[in-house]
Amino acid sequence: MRIHTRVIGGLLVTALFTQLTACGTLFFPERRGQIEGRIDPVVAALDAIGILFFVVPGLIAFAIDFATGAIYLPGGKTAQLAPEDLPKVVDAYGKIDPAKLKALIQVQTGHSLPLDDPRLIQHSGSVEQLTAYGLRPAA
Repeated sequence: MRIHTRVIGGLLVTALFTQLTACGTLFFPERRGQIEGRIDPVVAALDAIGILFFVVPGLIAFAIDFATGAIYLPGGKTAQLAPEDLPKVVDAYGKIDPAKLKALIQVQTGHSLPLDDPRLIQHSGSVEQLTAYGLRPAA
C-alpha cells in the first residue's frame, strides 16, 4: 500500500509540474517569443485538460503559454534587411525598385514573394530615416 501511495504522489507532482511550466513552453520551446498567430489546438487542449483537473495550475499554464508565445503555431516569421543592403534596392531618385527588392529577398531568404499582392503592406519612411542610412531623399 505504501508503494501505491508513492506512485500516486509522484504522478500528481509530475502532473502539477508540467502544468505549472505550461504545456506549450515545455513541449515546444522553439516557439517562445512569438507575439501572434494561429493558436495550436494541441497546446490549447493540453492546457484545457489542466484546467479540468487542476484549475489554478491550468490557468497558469494558459497564462505562461500566451505570455511566452508558445501556444501559437509556428510560421509567422519575419525578416529585415541589413542597412548596408538598402542602397542596392534604392534607385537614383530615392525610390525602392520592386524588382531589385524582390531579387534581394529571394537571395537572402530563398522565397520568391509576389510584391504585387494586394495584401502587401507598404510603409513609407521619413527623410530622417533615409539620411540615417546614408541615402539621399528624393526631391
